[in-house]
Amino acid sequence: MIPFKPLFPAAAQDALDVFKSLRVVDLPGQPTFGEVSEPWVFDWVAAIFGAYDADLGQQLIREFFLLISKKNTKSTLGAGIMLTALIINWRHEEEVLILAPTIEVAQNAYKPAAAMVRADPELDAAAGEGGFLHVQDHLKTITHLSTRAALKVVAADTDTVSGKKAGRILIDELWIFGKRPKADAMLREATGGLVSRPEGFVISLSTQSDEPPAGVFKAKLDYFRDVRDGKVVDPKSFGLIYEFPRAMIEAKAYLDPDNFYITNPNIDRSVSREWLEDELRKEEAKGEDTRRTFLAKHLNVEIGMGLRANRWPGAEFWERAAEPGGLTLEGLLDRSEVVCVGIDGGGLDDIFGIAVVGRDRVTRDWLAWTKAWAHKGVLERRKSIAARLRDFATARELTIVDDALEDISEIVAVAERVKEAGLLACVGVDPAGLGELIEAFAEVGITQDDKLLIGVSQGYGLMNAIKTAERKLASGTLRHSGSGLAAWCVSNLKIEPTATAIRATKQNAGDAKIDVAMALFNAVALMATNPDPAKPSDPSDFLREPLFA
Repeated sequence: MIPFKPLFPAAAQDALDVFKSLRVVDLPGQPTFGEVSEPWVFDWVAAIFGAYDADLGQQLIREFFLLISKKNTKSTLGAGIMLTALIINWRHEEEVLILAPTIEVAQNAYKPAAAMVRADPELDAAAGEGGFLHVQDHLKTITHLSTRAALKVVAADTDTVSGKKAGRILIDELWIFGKRPKADAMLREATGGLVSRPEGFVISLSTQSDEPPAGVFKAKLDYFRDVRDGKVVDPKSFGLIYEFPRAMIEAKAYLDPDNFYITNPNIDRSVSREWLEDELRKEEAKGEDTRRTFLAKHLNVEIGMGLRANRWPGAEFWERAAEPGGLTLEGLLDRSEVVCVGIDGGGLDDIFGIAVVGRDRVTRDWLAWTKAWAHKGVLERRKSIAARLRDFATARELTIVDDALEDISEIVAVAERVKEAGLLACVGVDPAGLGELIEAFAEVGITQDDKLLIGVSQGYGLMNAIKTAERKLASGTLRHSGSGLAAWCVSNLKIEPTATAIRATKQNAGDAKIDVAMALFNAVALMATNPDPAKPSDPSDFLREPLFA
């Protein structure tokens, strides 16, 4: 898995000699890392410490990332690596830092490190036999008595990391940080000491998230995948990612016990193959939620749309319905003979979604492009999804607006663009709470009197649109732009059946947004009436810069 030898073999060997001598106290007989570890562990340690150029006093590979399944000694390994860094460190008063997202995770990282010291009289100053490491449990700190350098384990928040000057940093359980709205700023503060420490490095450790990846975790995972795949050239970063290739994911080959080793390099050591088989068998009889969590944590299968038992049936086909290469608004207009626009949402603690659905003039397939807006206050009111919304904003699928509330004007601009192209059949909206939207549309000639602005029945009234959309997704005749935001909204849909009808609602009250999906249903309701093809205007009549790239 590690495609290169240590850059500086002598530096790697010095660190390995220390690392291999550390004892893993929670194993029978308290063996050393050298006695019980698989070769991949030594290769990983050698890659980290073997990137240090002693002549220049510089670490040539500065950032490392390890994604590995649960129970593969991730935290114990991290503790051993950082204790090794403390022992071989030459800088006086240095701070070696393990950053954990919670107190419990911090304990999981500190206890093995402290136990390694206490198990070795040559290390433990309290043993009175020449030891040089002083353990302070109440501070979660291990101090080197010669250099006064200290290994500190902290549960992270903005106060505990402020002003840190650590040169070597390990971030444990990065997936949990990914759920926190201000994690990026916090981690930047924690790693700021690297600016003045050329010998420093940052190591991020994680299992897969129990939800679709978000925030700093998603950013790191995507980046190191790109480095691995050669899409990004970054010789100062290296990731060790234990995950199944896409082809095996699509074939569900991860369900075959013979493939468990792929994401569990410690199989039959710290990970029991028999236990994994038994648990997977149990999970098959449970609901979709717990099964996906098991697969994410123990087999590193990334949770995509988080499909649930009471999901909208169309969600099953959503991902495969993405248009290859994506679909822009301009591309949709260029291919369509008629277009319907759907709109939903708009409260200050909500998102405002728009869906533009066009009918291809050649194939008559339906094409969908979506976008959304959110007031900046949502990031504070809905902190549980703030990191995810920022990801969508970075992807330009969501625009975060300030108190000027430019969402209305931009939504109207989209509909006006369709109208100027001579393709607009009508705009469908939830009749409740239209307010200023009606006035804004009137300014561009989209009104109820002209039958260009239509209130679409909600609740059970959307049943036909919901079923039409799912059938067209299944048949491949509804294609969409591949928006991650739209996929998230679709995954949040819950279908509630009655004796005679169905209606779409949210899986969870509050933070589970579905506005883009509801906007799509509003547009589908109109397109299902089979509107006549419009007569496109001369392109020169409305040619201008794209509204959204």
